[in-house]
Amino acid sequence: MDAAKKIAEAVLYEGYLLWPYRRSSRKNQQRWTFGGVYPREYSQARGEDDPWIMQTQCLVRGAGEPTIDVNVRFLHVVDRKVNKKSGQTLQPVDELRVGKELYLSWDEAAEREIAVGRFGLSELLGQPRVVEIDIPGGSTEEPLAEPTGEVIGALVRTWRPLRGAVEVGAERSQGGTYRVTVRLTNTTPWGGENRESMLRQTFVSTHTTLKVEGGEFVSLMDPPGELVEAAEGCENLKTWPVLVGEEGDRSTMLSSPIILYDYPQIAPESPGDLFDGTEIDQMLILNVLNLTDEEKEEMRASDPRGREILDRCESLSPEELMRLNGTFRDIRMLRG
Repeated sequence: MDAAKKIAEAVLYEGYLLWPYRRSSRKNQQRWTFGGVYPREYSQARGEDDPWIMQTQCLVRGAGEPTIDVNVRFLHVVDRKVNKKSGQTLQPVDELRVGKELYLSWDEAAEREIAVGRFGLSELLGQPRVVEIDIPGGSTEEPLAEPTGEVIGALVRTWRPLRGAVEVGAERSQGGTYRVTVRLTNTTPWGGENRESMLRQTFVSTHTTLKVEGGEFVSLMDPPGELVEAAEGCENLKTWPVLVGEEGDRSTMLSSPIILYDYPQIAPESPGDLFDGTEIDQMLILNVLNLTDEEKEEMRASDPRGREILDRCESLSPEELMRLNGTFRDIRMLRG
């Protein structure tokens, strides 16, 4: 996985599940706090703190005919219900033990990616392109069987439809540059229900990736002197674009709801995502390893990604753990 992709993955799952990685933890009672693009009706009732619009503006310069490729990614909240078989029907329950495995009802998330397209910037002048987002609702059923083969329940996952649009436009700017605008909106109908319902109709942990050919992006954090005014004129709403990839590469920008520097990196010592960038990897891993058997069981049952963290931590060698003790590095390093 290249450097830009690694950073995008870290952004997508930051805050997804927090230590102590269990459903019962108070920290995990209110999730999906980063990068939310909310249903318009909800947002307009609540105000600008819960936006239904996310906008990225950045600068591209190039002597020829630059083209950009735009992708938008987010998480779609999925309601996971544990059901116990009762006769020929399934009855929702909070938890169910099947053999040695415990299953809990909770929310998961599915990754969604909108491949907006590739556009010549000169073609976008005065003619923005709009790509509709139309993700239908649906459900799946996963049987739960005892070691004998007897099916005693099922995991039923359901998700609500999502509607919206991505608009991509360009205009001439200072110093022969283009100002590129990517505007994402959430127009999913919302019936004024509770917070849980609203989150299932939200684009969660939303970020935009832009790649340019035939030109280069201008750093908005450290623009050249002649483009400072143009950079300051870019209006970014609930997101901020930074250069990603190898140092000096100006072909890719990640517009992230989390504040980053240009060219952020995953620390090479990090053994994988822990979803909690406010904590130290070593401390999180040692805390996971010191959980009781009952706590580890709940961690496994709370979320498949929590199970992955536990399995990864328990498989680390003493040498890998020692590498987490610390090192001196540029402040732009980002933990996994």
